[in-house]
Formats: sequence, C-alpha cells, structure tokens
Amino acid sequence: MTPGKEEYMPSKYEPTFLLDLYRKMVLIRQFEDRVKFLFLEGIMPGTIHQYQGQEAIAAGVCAALNTDDIITSTHRPHGHALAKGLSAESLLHELFGKPSGCCCGKGGSMHVGDLEKGMLPAIAIVGGGVPIATGCALAFKMRGEKRVAVSFSGDGAVNEGAFHEGVNMGAIWDLPVIYVIENNLYSASTPIADTVKLEKVSDRAAGYGIPGVTVDGNDVVAMYEAARGAVERARNGEGPTLIEAVTYRITGHSRRDPCNYQPKEQRREARKREPIRRFARYLVEKGLVTEAELDMFREEIDAEIERAVESAQAAPDPAPEFALEGLWA
Repeated sequence: MTPGKEEYMPSKYEPTFLLDLYRKMVLIRQFEDRVKFLFLEGIMPGTIHQYQGQEAIAAGVCAALNTDDIITSTHRPHGHALAKGLSAESLLHELFGKPSGCCCGKGGSMHVGDLEKGMLPAIAIVGGGVPIATGCALAFKMRGEKRVAVSFSGDGAVNEGAFHEGVNMGAIWDLPVIYVIENNLYSASTPIADTVKLEKVSDRAAGYGIPGVTVDGNDVVAMYEAARGAVERARNGEGPTLIEAVTYRITGHSRRDPCNYQPKEQRREARKREPIRRFARYLVEKGLVTEAELDMFREEIDAEIERAVESAQAAPDPAPEFALEGLWA
C-alpha cells in the first residue's frame, strides 16, 4: 500500500491511540540507538542484538494485549519489553548489571523481562520461546483463565524442532496462543530464501490446521489489527494463529555487524519503508499531529532515556555475595 493514501491506515481509531502507537515505536528506536552507542563506547558491558526497523511489530501486537497476557521473546528483546510496558529505566539498570534492573542485573540484554508486566524473561535460544508460550497457554486453558500467550520469534526459528513441536501442540489442543514470526529476511546473515522454499512463511500454518496470515510488519496498524483478531480468536477458545510479519532489520545482527551481506540497494529501499517515518508521514498528512509536535515527542523521549541512563549509571553495583543469591542446589 502507498503511504499517505486513505487505505494505508484506517481512520476508525482515536488520534490518541494512534499517537500512543507512534510514541511507543519512537521510544523503542531511540532507546536502541542510545544503547548502541553506550556499547560501542565501552560504557555498557556484555553484548546486544537490536530491534531498529522492526518497531511496528512489537508496538502493534502488544497494543492488542492485556497486562496479564504473557509474551515470550528472543535474543532481540528490547522492543518487545518496552512495548509490553517495561520502563526504559528498568531495562537500562538491567543492561548495566545493576541489582535494581528488571531481572536484578543477572539477565542482561538477552534475558530481560518482568512477569508483573506480562513478559517472561527473554530466551536467547532460537525458537526456544515457542514451546514455552504454548505451555503458558495450556496453563491458562486448564485454569479457565481468559488470558493469551504470544511467542515472538525470528524467521530462523521456523526451521527448529521446538517450533514444530510447540505449534503442533498449540493447534491440537486449541490453545490460546499466537505465534508471531518476525521475518526480517535474514537469520543472522543467511537470507531466508536459502532456508525456506515457501514464498510465505505463514503457509506453514496449513500443516498444523490453524490460520496463517502474512502482514506488512512495517505497518503498525496492520500489525495491531492482525493481532487483535488473533487475540479475540484465542480468547474465544478457537485456538492459535500464526502471524508472519514481513519487515527488515536496519541494524546489524549484533553490535559489531557491518551488514555486508545485505545488498546496498535493498538496504536503501528498506529505509524508505521503515515504520516510524512512514507512520509519522501519515499522521501529519491526516492532520492528527504537526511536525513540531512530533519533534516534541522525540525530545521528551530522548530526555526520558537520558534520565534512565544517568539513573542506571548512578545505581549501586552488586556486592560480590549477590552472585550467590537466587541459586538452588
């Protein structure tokens, strides 16, 4: 669809809802950009796998969920965490290894989460979140709870045995679970065309007897609508849905990846379609916001992130004996 045309984004939503989606995407992008430089400058320990370019998926899907709905994430979890309601401050404390972080500083970048916000600590094993989300959904069904589980996975996960086992179990038991495949066209540096012969990953859903849909993963409202329909279906006891969100990662696989495997023309085209500028253009053209107001949003978010960085750097480091807390023998 062409950005700016009436059909690109439905006009049936309240402006405040659309602006909240925009703000969430900008928060994710600016958080990731700030974290990238903290790592490259050697200020922050560990490693990172980032989410720039994929913000519409997390923002759109999580907008369709309740706080007590559960998500599982991947080795690229910051965007999912922010979209599910974790604060930039709790994440930055975690990334700096502070006990005040969302996982007490013991999870780091690839294992952020907060059960009170409905996010299990992220799982760095490719496809590892699929059976866990299925298990959560089984628990919801056995308890008679109207809750939904969502598994976020990359396109590389669809060739893992855990993916097949988890989706098949969700399907045969009609569990309230949604499998979101973030197809950014590369499994690390391997093009999806080298690993999957199907034109659409969502066609795999037919093998499990569940609905599969391919969505423009750079269209935040399309993502919300796909997720909302799948969530409603799951809550009504009708079982899982597989959502393939086609997107593009406009950053490296990890922090030192120069992306030499991505053709330059492909990268240029992807940047033209990236979700934040695309959605901003729509909001301005429809008179829902001015460029000045968008600038103000970005400035406010930058200030929020800087406060969080300062708070995380100033927070006490863990005492050595803290490493022994929470262990089971």
